[in-house]
Amino acid sequence: MIQQSVKIMVLDDEPFMLKLLARMLASLGYTQVSTCNNGHAALDMIDSPAGSPNLILLDINMPEMDGLEFVRRLVEWRYNGSIILVSGEDERMQQAAEELARAHKITVLGHLHKPATPGGLAELIEKWKAPEESKPRPKKKVYDKDELRAAIANGELVNYYQPKVATATGRVTGVETLVRWRHPADGMVFPDQFIGVAEAHGLIDGLTRSVLVSALEQARLWLDAGLELQVAVNLSMDNLTSLEFSDMVADLADRAGVPPQMMEFEVTESRLMEDLRVPLEILTRLRLKRFRLSIDDFGTGNSSLAQLRDLPFDELKIDQSFVRGACNNKKLQAIFDSSLSLAKQLGMEAVAEGVEDRDDWDFVRKSGCDIAQGYFIAKPMPAAGLPAWIRTWQKDFSASSRYI
Repeated sequence: MIQQSVKIMVLDDEPFMLKLLARMLASLGYTQVSTCNNGHAALDMIDSPAGSPNLILLDINMPEMDGLEFVRRLVEWRYNGSIILVSGEDERMQQAAEELARAHKITVLGHLHKPATPGGLAELIEKWKAPEESKPRPKKKVYDKDELRAAIANGELVNYYQPKVATATGRVTGVETLVRWRHPADGMVFPDQFIGVAEAHGLIDGLTRSVLVSALEQARLWLDAGLELQVAVNLSMDNLTSLEFSDMVADLADRAGVPPQMMEFEVTESRLMEDLRVPLEILTRLRLKRFRLSIDDFGTGNSSLAQLRDLPFDELKIDQSFVRGACNNKKLQAIFDSSLSLAKQLGMEAVAEGVEDRDDWDFVRKSGCDIAQGYFIAKPMPAAGLPAWIRTWQKDFSASSRYI
């Protein structure tokens, strides 16, 4: 039984709260419970021969060492257990403390407002899992520029496609193109292992061209099969340094026989650029040629209001960090709702990224957001698998209350 196996420490500067939580835990069947009224004593207990607790119920606001400092000290003590915040602070403070603990790689099961209830406490403790024996994670391989240059030349880059669906009707409206490297020795390599290399060594134009040519060819095949989809391709800001880029894109689309309106370019400005004149001209000319523009990861980095002011975007993608779990987080809801309202006021389609589960889907659908994308709908897939997936999705959407 979990009650007998888990060691719990209660850390709070209020004697009454220590007694209350200890009695509450005893009533729930937890037998290995210790209490501390200050952070220094708690750290001594963690360092004692008796062993570290599996779970700490932690108050945030304490004298001498507050809960935030205590979390930082837990990292120094290499604590590998979990914590639950039990505090009288407001919701935003509790959420900020949770985010800080997670940033320190400490497992947070959740937070409770004082006075905690036995039911709420039991629900969070049930999430506790014994930590697995730590195994060193293999470091991701770093590929050099020559190997990547050869991969581009040899056609080793392949496109996967993640569907985007209309929340109101379930109709599949388009796909986002996501590049993979089919490495002859290492298997499928994900873009986080090679996009940075391409940007750092002047290979990003060749990489983007390869992705775009394949996406255009696939868009034409889908069109010939009666499947008209918006096909989105991600652009690096490093692509937007040559004024010839927009003409090159238009020429490739014309050769493939794909109408510009079918193609969309997703732009994330991950860093500030000293001179925005050339990127602004390229993107505006793409829009003038009737290609669609999407601002990706809105609300993060430099993908912000300044870009909306300066560029004629058709679509706003609300970053997944504001979508996941928003149904239970008022702060995320406020950010999501304001982003959605902004898109609607500017006449743009809104896309919710990172729809991971049924709760995310229900929240996004009820919000009135136009489009959803994420693992709850589908993972990225090879082009060959898309038609069959669409048939299954549409059948399930129509027939099952799972999506209603």
